[in-house]
Amino acid sequence: MSDKTGGQLAVESLKALGVRRVFCVPGESFLPILDALYDSPEIEPIVCRQEGGAAYMAEAHGKLTGEPGVCLVSRGPGATNASIGVHAAFFDATPMVLLVGQVRQDTLGREAFQEMDFGRFFAPIAKTIETLHDPARIPEALFRAFSIARAPRPGPVVLVLPEDVLRMRAGGPIFPQAKQSEAWPSKEDLNTLMGLLSAAKKPLVVLGGSGWTEEGRDAIEHFAEANGLPVTTSFVRQSLFDNTHPDYVGPLGVWADPRLKNALKEADLVLALGTRLGDATTDTYQLLKPQNTARTLVHVYPDAKELGKVWPFRLGIPAGPNATAAALAGLPAVPARPWEGWCKELRKQYLEDIQPPPMPGRLNLAEAIKTLQATLEPDAILAIGAGNFMGWPIRFYQYQKPHTQLSLTVGAMGYSVPAAVAAKLCYPKRQVVAFAGDGCFLMNGQELATAKRHGLKIVFFVVNNGMYGTIRMHQERHYPGRVIATDLTNPDFARLAQAYGALGFRVGRTEEFAPALECALSTNGPALIELMLEPEAISTRETLKGGSMPYSLA
Repeated sequence: MSDKTGGQLAVESLKALGVRRVFCVPGESFLPILDALYDSPEIEPIVCRQEGGAAYMAEAHGKLTGEPGVCLVSRGPGATNASIGVHAAFFDATPMVLLVGQVRQDTLGREAFQEMDFGRFFAPIAKTIETLHDPARIPEALFRAFSIARAPRPGPVVLVLPEDVLRMRAGGPIFPQAKQSEAWPSKEDLNTLMGLLSAAKKPLVVLGGSGWTEEGRDAIEHFAEANGLPVTTSFVRQSLFDNTHPDYVGPLGVWADPRLKNALKEADLVLALGTRLGDATTDTYQLLKPQNTARTLVHVYPDAKELGKVWPFRLGIPAGPNATAAALAGLPAVPARPWEGWCKELRKQYLEDIQPPPMPGRLNLAEAIKTLQATLEPDAILAIGAGNFMGWPIRFYQYQKPHTQLSLTVGAMGYSVPAAVAAKLCYPKRQVVAFAGDGCFLMNGQELATAKRHGLKIVFFVVNNGMYGTIRMHQERHYPGRVIATDLTNPDFARLAQAYGALGFRVGRTEEFAPALECALSTNGPALIELMLEPEAISTRETLKGGSMPYSLA
């Protein structure tokens, strides 16, 4: 209760809330917090090379642990750089708290050095923004921020801390971490759901969203197995269900098997659990047609405001994914299952789709992913950035354990390198690899320095085809022969990694991949493997000239 600076109160509160790591780029606007961290070894500051990387690390931490990742940045440029991570956390429903230093209160409104109106700036992409004026209220504000960040629907909270408030002294209580419970579905809703399931001929379970625990994942697997239900996952949420399980029928999203997309169209009952059924999952809202009156949609989501926002439903249940999964797992299985043949056929199609097809060029990236699958431990974490390259680790890798696929539904580039750093810090005993394209890597590749500083054993893959591949693909589709602004001039990524003090390899042939991977995994620090992909192999399903590479039946 003795007087402390606002910076000390902030750090004491973070400790009480269970924070053991903050991601930051140091700034003069929050020097009192840095000074308080000097005396608080319980919290490790992870110093990053750009605020966008720091915010991505905080987002990845929140996604992996379910607890808010904390990012600490300065005013103006620091906050605007960090906004990409806030935007990602908002769209991915990831708990996150961004602490932003601000100018002194007596200079507010005068366009002081790096001053910004953070309330207006973050309003569209944060759950709430609060500016502190009294140091004594910092503990309650942090407690409130953590509660809001975790509450349905989870997301980012921004706290603005003027530098004079951080220097002022005050006394007051520190509030410890508190448990927040999920909402459970009612017995009436569960009975209705099971009645609808009993009447179905072609049901399909779609899992997605955030906040899942291992217990919730086990429970939904038990429910699906007991009822023989086909299960798919929403865009980049594949590790919500064991991909090797006979009931798993593949991932929805940008690179989904066209046959699975048709299955979603044909399903007479869709049980959407934890997912908003966003545009990437539903092929820009085309796979679920509201006018299809033969379809029954049961939509389970923790935030009641999301139910009916896009999709009319037959049954909407405002409940948490883990609570719902546990409740469903405790129910008796339906007596008749006319969908058994449907489930087996969808599973057969999925297994066909993950067989590596022939590809243009000397490096078959699908074959490389299969080698990676056979080499890594089942609980290895794959951090995946944004671009056409991500189709390969999405389509051909089978995720078996929880929290093994780490990516963004919002499709922002530059994520995988900082996300992999956060993942290895969270789970130092698990293998971590990162996938980036040549464009994606150079947006936050400087965080390789952060990986080296902390001696993190991460393998970074850079898929190099010399272009912004996704945009080039769309150019060829809509404006063939009129290529502009998508070609890239790249460094030698393997040598660039060596300049950072990491191992660097270049792989241009399929047979070179396994030896390079073995060397990279055996080193005690970070390693980078540059994968030279033929430009013609523009995606997992088509060539740059418009040829098809769907799946192999071999």
